[in-house]
Amino acid sequence: MSDEAEAAGPAVIQSLIWPETGVCTERDLYVRLDGPAGLDLGPGRAPSVVFSEGGEIGFDTWFNFFSLGKWRQHCGLDHLALRLSGEGRVAVSVMLALEDRSWERVENRVVELGETPVIELGHLGAEVTGGAGVFLELTALGAGRIEAADWLTRDAPRREPDLMISVTTFKREAAVARTAARFAEHMETSALRGRIRMLVVDNGQSAEIAPSPHVTVIPNANLGGAGGFSRGLIAARETGATHCLFMDDDASTHMQSLDRTWIFLAYALDPATAVAGAMINATHRWSIWENGARFRFRCRPLHMGTDLRNPFEAMEMDFESTPRMPADFYGGWWYFAFPVEAVRHMPFPFFVRGDDVSFSLVHDFNTVTLNGVVSFQDSFTDKESPLTWYLDLRSHMAHHLSLPMLEAGRWGAWRIAAWFFLRNLPRMHYETLAAINLALEDVMEGPGFFDANADMAARRADLKAMTVEEAWAPADPWDLPPVREKPPSVPVRTAMKLCLNGHLVPFYSRLGKRITLEAVNRGHIGMVWGAAEITCLSADRSKSYTVRHSKRRAWSEAMRFLRASRRFLKGYDGLRDQWREGYDRLTSEGYWRGKLGLEKAG
Repeated sequence: MSDEAEAAGPAVIQSLIWPETGVCTERDLYVRLDGPAGLDLGPGRAPSVVFSEGGEIGFDTWFNFFSLGKWRQHCGLDHLALRLSGEGRVAVSVMLALEDRSWERVENRVVELGETPVIELGHLGAEVTGGAGVFLELTALGAGRIEAADWLTRDAPRREPDLMISVTTFKREAAVARTAARFAEHMETSALRGRIRMLVVDNGQSAEIAPSPHVTVIPNANLGGAGGFSRGLIAARETGATHCLFMDDDASTHMQSLDRTWIFLAYALDPATAVAGAMINATHRWSIWENGARFRFRCRPLHMGTDLRNPFEAMEMDFESTPRMPADFYGGWWYFAFPVEAVRHMPFPFFVRGDDVSFSLVHDFNTVTLNGVVSFQDSFTDKESPLTWYLDLRSHMAHHLSLPMLEAGRWGAWRIAAWFFLRNLPRMHYETLAAINLALEDVMEGPGFFDANADMAARRADLKAMTVEEAWAPADPWDLPPVREKPPSVPVRTAMKLCLNGHLVPFYSRLGKRITLEAVNRGHIGMVWGAAEITCLSADRSKSYTVRHSKRRAWSEAMRFLRASRRFLKGYDGLRDQWREGYDRLTSEGYWRGKLGLEKAG
């Protein structure tokens, strides 16, 4: 550590994140209160917990425990201390939560918060080799408030990142303006002012963002997320950024998560360390949708359904995600920070969907997930459509054709398409089946098709035109079939599987049931057996659409799929070689510079 750093004292490596209106206000994700204690989040003053004698405050929460295991493994953390700020007299307990072991109370003392006490923890957990978390509990011995609890270290950082946030937006003027304003406001008071900046890549060339020294706007051609983030990555290189953070334009994340990310990257042992933000469905802001994911044949979200209100579930998720992630791990681009120097491939021109998967898999990042680093997203079930199934299948197929690490052979790759098809046939989503067939046919055109259709204009128009039955429309809550709340019995499910949910049964359209599926069950295939008509409801129950049994449409799409499958299997070897050559070419910086009109491709 330099003399200057030594004189400055220990550095803050994690501060409290508080509930925030518009992002998340699930209190138990941030702080646990019992007795005479309450949150004070009033405007114009610092957030705090106000308490009287006997009040109990716990920070064994997903946003605010300290992930000692990850800091030791990925940052080599040696020294740790805790600083408290506020007023009043409290009894402080520091707890060490250990993986597969009893949790330990490592510190007990009474302190006066007005004196800004620092509790030295020294080499706490020096023997820890797996998951471990540290958190504090307070018992009030009188009236007062706690305003801050900062984790400190005397360890020196290994680098000082220049972090550029790249936000891609298209015709979401209000959302991106709010994001830019929140970021600019945060930077005005952040200790990292000048070390984090934001670039908004405006694919719609319509954003109106207030001038700020912290935010830059670049107009860009609409080549989707892939084109927008490629433009951002080029700008990061041109402006000397050491790290880049891809983030959604609505940025439904706490701005303090940016600080937490920057600090972790500053201390990381491996210069190829990346940080992937978790994702939570905004419908249930206490439940993890994915904390990173793995990809082989299909996307497998990790830790889906973890209840973050439960401290044991939240801590266990952190323990399980402490070791280095496997090679097939990827982070979503709603929040993904990575070192620019480690990038060997630009995004593939998928337009949207799948570009984040291939970007993660093709690079040897040491990707880490951090508690409290998360993006809140609208329900994915509402977003599902023939367009999204088309985009998902073509990217799944492209990954396995272009990336040697995913080599699965002709039958392995074909099974991906078959799974997509058979997943939707019993659900009677015939427009989705047509989209799946179109995706398979387009993949067989080779990577040149993606180059020629980088803006997806023609295909988006085609898919919009074919989406009639599966398009959302206002729902009439008084004219819905019965809601199915659980799958039918095992004998019924077995019989329906054997007949492809009635597609092999004469007059089934008259025999099958009419049901309604709520959003949570919309993609649950176990719920559809025995139905000949399905009404799907949106998450807020304001919209719906109805699909109905049709043998003619089912067999028409089935025969089309079989013809495409025969072509795919027969020409697999040549198609795979074409994809591998094309992937390298279409993920070069020269390609994207030419595509974006920055200069001619080299």
